[in-house]
Amino acid sequence: MAENINSNLKGIGFLLLAMLIGSLQAVAVKWIGGNYSVLEIVTFRSLVALPITILFFRLEGGKGLPTTSQPKLQVVRGIFLFLSYTTFMMGLAALPLADIESIRFSGPMMITILSVFMLREKVELRRWLALIVGFAGILLIVKPGSTNFNEGSLFVLISVLFYALTVILTRKMNATDSSATMAYFSSWVYLIAAFITSPIAAAVGEIPNAHPSIAFLFHTWTIPTAFDLFIMSGLGLVWAGWAYFMTRAYSVAQASVIAPFEYASLPIGVMWGFLFWREIPAGTTIAGAVLTLLSGLYILVQEQKQKESPSQIIIDNPPLESEA
Repeated sequence: MAENINSNLKGIGFLLLAMLIGSLQAVAVKWIGGNYSVLEIVTFRSLVALPITILFFRLEGGKGLPTTSQPKLQVVRGIFLFLSYTTFMMGLAALPLADIESIRFSGPMMITILSVFMLREKVELRRWLALIVGFAGILLIVKPGSTNFNEGSLFVLISVLFYALTVILTRKMNATDSSATMAYFSSWVYLIAAFITSPIAAAVGEIPNAHPSIAFLFHTWTIPTAFDLFIMSGLGLVWAGWAYFMTRAYSVAQASVIAPFEYASLPIGVMWGFLFWREIPAGTTIAGAVLTLLSGLYILVQEQKQKESPSQIIIDNPPLESEA
């Protein structure tokens, strides 16, 4: 009993450390985002992340380069992740960190909805009610139709949607491909997608008076300063640190115990937002975050109960953060 408690405490510590390290990505992108194209940042980040995925593959006991029996699904998964990561960063250009993290709480909600339509999972009435509560929370944060509506919210929601689609594919591929293998192929897709879309963005050119999220996408590529290049490249190292501690957390502790602590991303985001940009969350953002958080926690609890029932097929709830 004491050993289980100690393992869970270690897992919580590893998870909170992963959340803290992962949050540095948002701070870095928000800090330099106004000076570079989002595609340029994605490219440098992926160049650093790619060799790290090979290192992870070696640590898993693999030899040579990762291979897959599902190349088409790997490409589709990589495209979904590229779109999720890119639109997330576009949202960073326009929204306070607290708003972004609050919207990302909709991840479990979207994954549940997609599981119904794509995996034909059955969802009981109580979970549907929890989804409605979570949706109401998102409406409070996004405020569609109001004068305070920010288009950046849409990009964060799109990011969460593509991440949810990625989770569904990951569930299908877990039996044949390791995490390092999937990270390796998705990093290649990131690079190829960035190289394909960058000339298109360059052809469109910078758009006068564009929304910050759109301006971030069509910003002209420029030679980064040594410090900014260090930050862009460091995003790959940040991902590596996040991936390592996240994996350690879920390997030493029970997922049902530590998963709720992923919601620590909100207070961490609030902390960075206030320290660097003096951002203070609006009352509606806090209220919406609470509703979405309660919805997500309820879904986590129900999934754990179903997981403990041998008569039902359950797939583990994924981390809220994006993968490589």
